Amino acid sequence: MRIGHGYDVHAFAENRKLILGGVDVPSEKGLLGHSDADVLLHAISDALLGAAGDGDIGGMFPDNDDRFLGADSLKLLGAVVDRLSEEGYSIGNIDATVIAQKPKLAPYILQMRKNIARVCRVEENAVNVKATTEEHLGFTGRCEGIAAHAVALIEKKES
Repeated sequence: MRIGHGYDVHAFAENRKLILGGVDVPSEKGLLGHSDADVLLHAISDALLGAAGDGDIGGMFPDNDDRFLGADSLKLLGAVVDRLSEEGYSIGNIDATVIAQKPKLAPYILQMRKNIARVCRVEENAVNVKATTEEHLGFTGRCEGIAAHAVALIEKKES
């Protein structure tokens, strides 16, 4: 068994959709990024790659490569899962926390979990997503952006 941790942050931006966990969350602003800026899926991807000792999503999907401009982060996560599978790993579980003062995310968490579980080829109960605020403290508390942390457990498949 191996464990990895992922962290990502993106600033809010005008004229962008807010995509979290592959869900289009209604919001006045979206997140700025080269891809769709799905901070939750980026943290999960980093946790999985970290557990496998495979670097991070910046190395796998560089932000100076136009092939990934506006990319759907569910597809990027799928490519990470494929890579781990090719290396003989299966995902045990994922636990993630989204840090956002607003919007409120509770209504969207179940769909986020379903999306992540589907792409990661695990049962829904192997994926946990939580949301919290920072009580108006820091950049997330001032509504300047959103951050996410994730941990993932992977296991080497028996041959």
